[in-house]
Amino acid sequence: MNNPLGGIIPDQPPTDPQSNVHELKSRLEWGEPAFTILDIRDRNTYNEGHIMGAMSMPMEELVDRAQSSLATSRDVYIYGETDEQTSQAAQQLRSSGFEHVSELKGGLPAWKAVGGPTEGILESRTPAGADDYNVVSRMQNHAETQQK
Repeated sequence: MNNPLGGIIPDQPPTDPQSNVHELKSRLEWGEPAFTILDIRDRNTYNEGHIMGAMSMPMEELVDRAQSSLATSRDVYIYGETDEQTSQAAQQLRSSGFEHVSELKGGLPAWKAVGGPTEGILESRTPAGADDYNVVSRMQNHAETQQK
């Protein structure tokens, strides 16, 4: 059951095989439940910086760790070093029974380009932009980008 709050929060549309960072950011900003973000890069790279809230599941451990910790019906957004690596990892998850896997196109660089929240050793040393906490400005930027 992906929506434990029944009719309070509308059901989400099916997860697309590929997503852009705007779609994920929108889900996070609206507080939508029941999805997981997986970072498949190596542990050191993950520790340097990653999407806030993403779980580290390096490529070589991905399927085993995902099967032991996630329901196969859960919405999963996945990203790696490159879109090619992300696509390979997504295919591994789909082949092992995961039903709702979406490849996050552009990965961490695309996420940072739209002002998505990050965390990690290097990220903590980078000050937030002036408009990072201005929700109105971010929503206007998001709407303009969606129109392009």
